[in-house]
Amino acid sequence: MAFRRRAKSHPLFSQDVLIALMFEVTAKTAFLFILPQYNVSVPTADGELVQYHYGLKDLVTILFYIFIAIILHAVVQEYALDKINRRLHLSKVKHSKFNESGQLVAFHLTSVIWCLYVVVTEGYISNPRSLWENYPHVYLPYQVKFFYLCQLAYWLHALPELYFQKVRKEEIPRQLRCIALYLLHIAGAYLLNLTRLGLILLLLQYLAEFFFHMARLVYFTDENNEKLFNVWAVVFVVTRLFTLTLYILVIGFGLPRVESQALDPERGNFFTCLFSAPGRMSVLLLVCLFQASVMWRFIHFQLRRWREYWNEQSSRKRAAAAALHVPLLPSPGYHENGVVKAENGTSPRTKKLKSP
Repeated sequence: MAFRRRAKSHPLFSQDVLIALMFEVTAKTAFLFILPQYNVSVPTADGELVQYHYGLKDLVTILFYIFIAIILHAVVQEYALDKINRRLHLSKVKHSKFNESGQLVAFHLTSVIWCLYVVVTEGYISNPRSLWENYPHVYLPYQVKFFYLCQLAYWLHALPELYFQKVRKEEIPRQLRCIALYLLHIAGAYLLNLTRLGLILLLLQYLAEFFFHMARLVYFTDENNEKLFNVWAVVFVVTRLFTLTLYILVIGFGLPRVESQALDPERGNFFTCLFSAPGRMSVLLLVCLFQASVMWRFIHFQLRRWREYWNEQSSRKRAAAAALHVPLLPSPGYHENGVVKAENGTSPRTKKLKSP
């Protein structure tokens, strides 16, 4: 009797790395994938503090966490979103948007909590001067560097997910623009040693995005419930104002006051052009133009949403008014001196009631 041979399941990349940690020979190589590299002991008043800076080995760590992000993406999709989709019976377009918003809600909520914890424990909110004091911020605490590595890994994992999720061709350019903008801003803050400012800006951005995608999820489950869109609109406007204020505060007033104003890539100082008045005005002008374009898209979205809402309300009112003025069907025959006559001229006989 012939037995069917089962297909061998190959171990995942993350499992290989974890197994390699168990052996002394491969442990050093495995730590390159899991832990941030380039640690430096910085002397302080209380002793020594271990901090980190960036380098090429960070690419290996990012690669490992790309695989972790793909696994977590599949877990959220299979055990949460697919089960909800089976109950809602959405169309293909709404199904794709629901999956996108569901994944981003989980990511943004995790990132907001994590980022808020980092900026509070590091004192960036309680001491706003720390955003530009002692620039360049070459050495990073462990949690700050690890946060940036995970953020880069997540947005890089979104590129193969376009293929795995079978995203429609019409949606690919929009999602590619979104991924590219996030990678540009996160990598720019990381490489240009503006990690403290980048953390605050990411916190504001992810907070607004969380409310937007949460509102979309609620809308897909109940199309008459659009209250969260109003909450998102308020949060979006507030976060844009805070973002613009932070740019002006840090770039316009903070960075020009640092002691070292010479271009020094070895020390991580890349902002000599910002210390001159024309350089600051040029950067602030670009920031204002970008924020204005974001606000314009937001206003256009709100106007289109309100227009659709009022058109829907007016169509409902017209339908209700038409239902109230439906003409009664004419009775057979015609009226003459208050008596109904049949078509042959005779009056219809009244039916006699039987006595009880």
